[in-house]
Amino acid sequence: MTDISITSPAPHSRWDLDWPRALGGTAITGDFRTEPEDFVVDELAAPQAGEGEHVYLQIRKRGANTGYVAQQLARLAGVNSNDVGFFGLKDRHAVTTQWFSVWLAQKPEPNWSGIQSEEITLLQHFRGPRKLRRGEHIGNRFKITLRNVRGDLARAEQVLALIPQGVPNYFGEQRFGRDGGNLDLVDRVVAEQVAGKRQRLPRNQKGFALSAARSWLFNQVLAERVRQTNWKQPLEGESEHYSSGPLWGRGRNLAAGQQLALEEAAMAPWQGWQNWLEHNGLSQERRSLVLAPDGFRYQWHEQGLILEFALPPGTFATAVLREVAELANQSAGTIE
Repeated sequence: MTDISITSPAPHSRWDLDWPRALGGTAITGDFRTEPEDFVVDELAAPQAGEGEHVYLQIRKRGANTGYVAQQLARLAGVNSNDVGFFGLKDRHAVTTQWFSVWLAQKPEPNWSGIQSEEITLLQHFRGPRKLRRGEHIGNRFKITLRNVRGDLARAEQVLALIPQGVPNYFGEQRFGRDGGNLDLVDRVVAEQVAGKRQRLPRNQKGFALSAARSWLFNQVLAERVRQTNWKQPLEGESEHYSSGPLWGRGRNLAAGQQLALEEAAMAPWQGWQNWLEHNGLSQERRSLVLAPDGFRYQWHEQGLILEFALPPGTFATAVLREVAELANQSAGTIE
């Protein structure tokens, strides 16, 4: 039986976002996102054309975040911001291609070319029946360039050869805010709840906090499974046919037996966070511990290392990159 004894950090220590790696540790260091063209993301999505009150627009953006583009579309169409939909948030410091929807109802359709700018290029648009919503696309394809690569290239080749078999499916550190700011927010809110105080957070802040707390608990479990080298194998009591970890919420943990014991031990220091998530109405879910990039390939280039792969929605390219390289981030943006 796998040893389930765990030495957990104190809940209120400085946030350690350097999760254990599974493929032997980083072999190289590289400059990450020096230019927007170093991080190219294309949505794997194809909304179906047809009749309807929504307009679907495929947009390529450079140096602009998703929220900004959505605001520009709402302003051009004369609609509220919540009438604009999209499949997912995309980084500002990147070149990304993604779909938006605009609900016009009975309003006249504007001249969409008015959205064009140095940052925004309209590729195509057509009518459709419904609003596009987060996570409904197939996934995202990435092309990432690491510059000024230095280190053990031979060992990097060994790690790169293992990546198609899967990497730990960590939530990326960007989920937790700059310097763990979203985790600080959770910690403060939970402490006030324990003290009998109620703090009403703005809707967007609450969403970030709930997501960060859930992601943090999941990463605690996954990190322990990586330490115990059983992150790829279902344990006794596994609720799925694959190895999985908890996305915490209301209800009974779906794990049992050996897996349940491990998860309870890994999350024990964060009982207050678990209670807070339950009180906010989230339900118990499971997430795979293994992330296998599709179509993974790489090439060494005079500029460094170029990697190409596709991932499903809600997963992080940095989970792939961090297994082989220590990333020297040259931008202050965030990635989904």
